[in-house]
Amino acid sequence: MTVTRLSPDGIDEAARLIDPAFLHTPQFSDPSLSRALGRDTVVKVETLNPLRSFKGRGADLFLRQAAAARHVVCASAGNFGQAMAYVGRTRGIPVTVFAAHDANPNKVARMRELGAEVVLSGADFDAAKDAARAYAGTRPECVFVEDGDEPLIAEGAGTIAVELAPLDLDAIVVPVGNGALISGIGCWTKARSPRTRIIGVCAAGAPAMATSWRTGVPEPTGPVHTMADGIAVRVPVPAAVAWMREVVDDVLLVEEDDIREALRLVRDTLGLILEPSGAVGIAAALRHDLGAASLATILTGGNFSPDLLRELAPDPARTDHTASPAGAAHQLPPSSTSAGAP
Repeated sequence: MTVTRLSPDGIDEAARLIDPAFLHTPQFSDPSLSRALGRDTVVKVETLNPLRSFKGRGADLFLRQAAAARHVVCASAGNFGQAMAYVGRTRGIPVTVFAAHDANPNKVARMRELGAEVVLSGADFDAAKDAARAYAGTRPECVFVEDGDEPLIAEGAGTIAVELAPLDLDAIVVPVGNGALISGIGCWTKARSPRTRIIGVCAAGAPAMATSWRTGVPEPTGPVHTMADGIAVRVPVPAAVAWMREVVDDVLLVEEDDIREALRLVRDTLGLILEPSGAVGIAAALRHDLGAASLATILTGGNFSPDLLRELAPDPARTDHTASPAGAAHQLPPSSTSAGAP
C-alpha cells in the first residue's frame, strides 16, 4: 500500500486557509489543574467553536479543496460527521453520515440539524464505516471520505501544533481515535521542534491503534468497551498507523476510572464538561509518568451524551479539586444540541 506523506508546509498553508471559526482556540495553563497533575499543563480547548470539537479544521480544509465532490459519504461516532455536515452545508455539498445504532443521540441529532442525512447501521463505528463504504461504492456521484486516511484532514488537524509552537513544550499528549489528529500534530511538531515528545492516548477498552502503532501493522481487535465513543476504534486505518509510526514517541492506555477522574478534574478546575474522549490526555497525565516538566494536551470535544452528567455526579470518596475562577469563564452549555454547539 502506498501512503501519501503528510507535509509540514501543507500544515502551515492550512493554517492560512481554514475557516477562522476553528482556529486559534484557547490555550492556557491553569494553576489548579497543573497542581493536580504535578507539572505545568497547558490545555488546548477545542470545544469553543461551532462544532465543539477539533474536527472542523480538517473537514474545512478537505472540502475546500475537494472541488469535484458532488455528494460526500462518511462514517462517524458523531464529531467528524458534524464537521462534514457543517462545512458541506456552507459549500452546497450533500453529506450522508453512517453511524452505529448506539451512537450518542445528541451527536446524531446535531448531525441532522446541520443538514446531514444520517443512516444508523451496524453495532459499532467500524461496522457503520463498512456500510458507508459499500453505500458510496454503488453510487458514482458519491465520494467516500475516511477520517484517518485522507491527508488533508490530518493536515488540517495539524494546525493545532502551529498554534502550540510558541510554548516550547516538552510533550504534547493527544487522544487517538482514527489517528488523523496525532499524525498531523506529530508531523508539524517533529519538523519544527524535534525534541518535543508526541504521546498518544487510547482507552484500554479500545486498544487497536496503540497495538498497531507498536507493531507497525494494523491489528483489528474484538468488540470495544469504553465510554470514550470518539476514540472507540476496532479496525485501525493503515495510513494513520504508517503516519503515526514516523512521528509518535509513545501511545499509552487509560482505564475507564482514569477517564472519569479526568472528566471530574476538568469540570472542577476549568469549569468545562468534556465528552470522555476529550479528557483522555488528562487521564494519561493522572495515570502515567510522562517524563515531561511541561506539556500540553488537546481537549478534543465537548459533545457529551445525556447520561454523562449523571456519570459525573459528585463522589464523596474522591479527592476534591479547587475550581479555577479563570477557568469557570469557559463553562459550556449542558447540551450538545444547543444553538451554536458543535
